[in-house]
Amino acid sequence: MSQYRIALKNCAFFARHGVYNEEEALGQRFFVDADLLVNGGEALADDDIEGTVDYGKAFILIERIITGRRRYLIESLAQEVAIAICAEFPMVHSAEITIRKPNAPVPGVLDHVAVTVKHERDAG
Repeated sequence: MSQYRIALKNCAFFARHGVYNEEEALGQRFFVDADLLVNGGEALADDDIEGTVDYGKAFILIERIITGRRRYLIESLAQEVAIAICAEFPMVHSAEITIRKPNAPVPGVLDHVAVTVKHERDAG
């Protein structure tokens, strides 16, 4: 069986995640990459979107989670996205989600803080 990857890169959302009250009050932009390993099935040969991941629907799912309820940890947020994608799209073998937080409250200058979580579909 063939496998292929679908990548959604640098999806941007405004949300209010973080440990500190100021992060919830002010909010900030978060950037998400989703790297999906997809089991090919017949979708490639049949040229049929029903057998693969509709990345428009995947984007909307990611957006709903990222802009939804507040999370203190972007690690938890990334895990929620990865699990939801595997649940929504049965052909996804694994989802690797990276969330970047450009305005992380650290005592110094940095481009962003990033967390990557990988979730694999259970074999059973």
